[in-house]
Amino acid sequence: MKLGRLILRAVVGGFFVGHGTQKLFGWFGGHGLDGTSQMFESLGLRPGKAHAAAAGAAETSGGAMLVAGAATPLAASILIATMLTAINRVHVKNGPWATNGGYEYNVVLIAAALALAETGPGAPSVDVASGSEMYGPLWALLALAGGVAGAAGAHLIAERGTSPAEPAPPAGTPASSAPAPAPEPIAAAPNAPDAPPQTPEPPAPAPNA
Repeated sequence: MKLGRLILRAVVGGFFVGHGTQKLFGWFGGHGLDGTSQMFESLGLRPGKAHAAAAGAAETSGGAMLVAGAATPLAASILIATMLTAINRVHVKNGPWATNGGYEYNVVLIAAALALAETGPGAPSVDVASGSEMYGPLWALLALAGGVAGAAGAHLIAERGTSPAEPAPPAGTPASSAPAPAPEPIAAAPNAPDAPPQTPEPPAPAPNA
């Protein structure tokens, strides 16, 4: 039994499953698909629901595969793609340190996934039990390349899904100061007959004296 790798798989993969199900189902105090979709929209990941569903599914499936030690390089690639997307959209502007909202934690998770792709999941695992364990430096590089490609694809899809917004009014301008649209002219009713001229009534005859 490779106890160290088993613990690493269980911890890293287990937390990924937790994060994924937070996004998909609102488990463990998560916001669910609707709340996560709104957050993704605010990050420029549009359409938000599609990106939220994809991220939740990737974290849940990739984490479960890592815990089980099944197709470990592929699991690592899936999780690396989600972490690179998070770095690109959220953390890179804050620098490296997690205390400032940076990408420190994401990089640690990427390193853990790459380490498992390079060393293999160890026993007990699905890969070892099925005799299909794939590991080594080449598999780690392939996992990294797949993760980069996945993150790049998510970025391109998000950029294509962003529609140009209408220009906003200058800051501080009250809504009431915006020019109101001119009222449409009221058209006369077609073929309306002209009103007949008013003929004055003749004066009443004076009463007899």
